[in-house]
Amino acid sequence: MPRKQDAAAAEDAGSKSARTRERILDAAAHVLSRKGYAGTRLSDVADQAEIQAPAIYYYFPSRDDLIEEVMWSGIAHMREHMTATLAALPADADPLDRIDAAVEAHLRYALETSDYTTASIRNAGQVPESIAIRYTAEASQYGDMWRKLLQDAGNAGLLRPDLDPLAARMMVLGALNWAAEWWNPRRGSLDTVVRTAQSLVRHGLGPLAAGGGGSAGHKPRTRRRPAD
Repeated sequence: MPRKQDAAAAEDAGSKSARTRERILDAAAHVLSRKGYAGTRLSDVADQAEIQAPAIYYYFPSRDDLIEEVMWSGIAHMREHMTATLAALPADADPLDRIDAAVEAHLRYALETSDYTTASIRNAGQVPESIAIRYTAEASQYGDMWRKLLQDAGNAGLLRPDLDPLAARMMVLGALNWAAEWWNPRRGSLDTVVRTAQSLVRHGLGPLAAGGGGSAGHKPRTRRRPAD
């Protein structure tokens, strides 16, 4: 066979192998996002990928190696998506508008776009430490993006001075991540979830209205002293 044909055949075989590996990862992300670490079996992954289970070992040495790759990919893809989302905003965008955009990007990517990210969020506390090493390092970099968002809001005077930035960031991310545990389309549209989350985050982080935290137009009630 001529060399050009040899090279083409080798390239085709490599592409086919890469596609099969990607199909296995996609299937593992799908299963892991729904069944969790303990419930994910290679036989289920193989059924989802439409291959024989032993073939998985050609691409991944073990079940944990496969899950580790899914976990890392989920948070890495989320960070790439968030980076692109924020980069697309105007350079002079208001810091709270940037946080609104980040809230929407996080929720839509985790709940609608990526089984990988859903799987990584839902299983972060379930997988053994050996699997979580790469995920944890990537998650730390993603958390730094949110730290900067809040820091920019604080520097612009748009963050409530009584808030602890670390606690605020962890509470916001915790609430956003928890949506992966309870939301599905039967519970309402994702648009509604996004709008609600944006409102809660913006008004929770932003300065209180003048006059304190009471409801507008309502004076605090005073207790009436009992008659003697």
